[in-house]
Amino acid sequence: MSEKKKQRRKRRTKKKILGIVIIVSLVFLGTGVILLLRNIGEEKPEDLIVKYMNHIEKQEYEEMYAMIDTDNASNEEKKMFIERNTKIYEGIGIKNLKLSDIAAERDIGKNITVSYVTSFETVAGEIEFENQAEFVERKEGYKLLWQDSLIFPELEKTDKIQVSVSEAERGQILDRNGRMLAGKALATSVGVIPGKLEEHSLEELSDLLEIDEETIKSNLEASWVKEDSFVPVLTIQKIQEIDLMTAEPDGEVLKEYERQKQMIEIPGVMLSDVETRSYELGAAAAHLIGYVQAVTAEDLENHPNEGYHTNSVIGRSGIEELYEKELKGKDGYEICIVDENGNRKESIANVLKEDGKDVQLTIDAELQMELYEQFKEDAGSSVAMNPYTGEILALVSTPAYDSNDFIKGMSSEKWNSLNEDEKRPLYNRFQQIWCPGSTFKPIVAGIGIKTGMIDPNDDFGNEGLSWQKDSSWGSYQVTTLHEYEPVVMQNALIYSDNIYFAKAALKIGSENFSKSLDEIGFNQKLPFEIQMVESQYSNTDKIETEIQLADSGYGQGQVLVNPVHLASVYTAFLNEGNMIKPSLLYKENAQGDIWIPEAFPADAVMEIMEGLKGVINDPNGTGRSAYREDVILAGKTGTAELKATKEDSTGTEIGWFSVFTAEKNVEKPILIISMVENVKDIGGSGYVVKKDKAILDQYLSE
Repeated sequence: MSEKKKQRRKRRTKKKILGIVIIVSLVFLGTGVILLLRNIGEEKPEDLIVKYMNHIEKQEYEEMYAMIDTDNASNEEKKMFIERNTKIYEGIGIKNLKLSDIAAERDIGKNITVSYVTSFETVAGEIEFENQAEFVERKEGYKLLWQDSLIFPELEKTDKIQVSVSEAERGQILDRNGRMLAGKALATSVGVIPGKLEEHSLEELSDLLEIDEETIKSNLEASWVKEDSFVPVLTIQKIQEIDLMTAEPDGEVLKEYERQKQMIEIPGVMLSDVETRSYELGAAAAHLIGYVQAVTAEDLENHPNEGYHTNSVIGRSGIEELYEKELKGKDGYEICIVDENGNRKESIANVLKEDGKDVQLTIDAELQMELYEQFKEDAGSSVAMNPYTGEILALVSTPAYDSNDFIKGMSSEKWNSLNEDEKRPLYNRFQQIWCPGSTFKPIVAGIGIKTGMIDPNDDFGNEGLSWQKDSSWGSYQVTTLHEYEPVVMQNALIYSDNIYFAKAALKIGSENFSKSLDEIGFNQKLPFEIQMVESQYSNTDKIETEIQLADSGYGQGQVLVNPVHLASVYTAFLNEGNMIKPSLLYKENAQGDIWIPEAFPADAVMEIMEGLKGVINDPNGTGRSAYREDVILAGKTGTAELKATKEDSTGTEIGWFSVFTAEKNVEKPILIISMVENVKDIGGSGYVVKKDKAILDQYLSE
């Protein structure tokens, strides 16, 4: 072969080799680009485990399932996956899930193992553990090789997670002497066994329990009910044998005993003892203590993460509601792994229960009941206080309901009767504000002396039984019931002279009058555990007219006072002019906190006290019927007129009596303020005086 041909062949060979090199290079370059692009778009296993875990707290179980390597799994397997994860994670109440110390390690094959530390909160406290997740590389990216140990490292396929609850006991509400006002007691649960019912059973039970037959049927239709189930219908009073063994058993107890005997005789009806919340004073303390009820869906929504569940109760009113957090306590929980036979394998987390705290009140249960019994048929309220310590000894609103009815179940007839009763037994009167009538006069006397506008020894002159400032008042007259002389402050209090105090208010002036009332707690929140409506002296921000000011002087006009606030003002007459703060939570050796210092000058208090003593101890005093020889009492009667005009003869009257022990060395100091509506035709304030006297005779003689 010639040299030229050899060279051409070499050149062609070089070109082929160069072409192959270029092609191979392009192939490798393309493959690298593809791999590079794929790696750029592909999520790493370290990121995927975080993404997977984030779905748990959001309850996105389908999204979790989409991330695992399923190998053409069936819908049934998907359903089982979702169901298992749902039951476990939602059952333990998982929240605030976090991952840390994440590290990936590639196995010999295509799998990658990711190690991590996971922590989260549950109903049984915080849980933290180390774990591993394995990922396999597929065409669409990395997939998680799911196994039960991803939930908990010790969890096997046939194991279950069990959450045990130890329910906390609700705290008791006690009186000052440790007597239970609200707490645990035995009651009787009336229920039915569906499989033993006969045709007439439900009708007979409905009649005896005074509830609709449909209500009983709806209980029987619950999904959990079986033929041999005990289906509770109503909780009623438990009759103790000791109640029947007395010489003369209570008539109501005997009646209830006979009713329960009839229930037992009905085929399919069964009575069973149950623990329940009991209110020992019943209606006597209903508005004060309140009641609890089962939580609703709305309650669970309004109180998230506070430990409530579908079987919880919650305070609905009174002390039960006010001190719900203290009384409630915290349930105990344990999360553990059990095997397929229910045998306990391992405890994962545990938090002990904390029973609710007892709440002890300053209330004297005996006095509370006595006040209620005296006024239970009347529409009114009473507050009893130790005037030196501010401790509330009794707080009553009448008429009332029985708190136990809300626990045991109330028939629709009973509920309707409570709502339709014109005396409004569900209405809490001690929280409201009322026209105080003449019980307001000592306050005006104190303001007059404090402002320097009234000299208690000045004689205002005998005006007879009616008076007006001048002709600018038109036909309007201030009237009073008694004539007396001299017309000085002490006598004006004894005889309850409207004219004197109308003149006093005009002398004080609306600006001084309003300012002084604001200084002793009007138009401001009462510093008391239970929220009360604020006392006022006008429906606007000031006293508008001269006549309104004159009427305000004797507790009419637009003056409205809360009974507990009024009691606090009266404490100033026994504490050198200092108003004592009312209190409801019991403290050992309570000394009393001053709410408003120097509400009235000390010399003014001495003058006013002479008049208030005279109201009861002077033969002419309006509260004379409360007189006692052994204990010096002081106080003030009041009759507030509620009518559209001065000439209105159809209006009603509110009767008041404020009475207290006048000497500091008395063994059982007490101040009582009682108010009764509609006393016009039953004796006015004298009706209230008579009832409070009965209370004091009992209390001071014990």
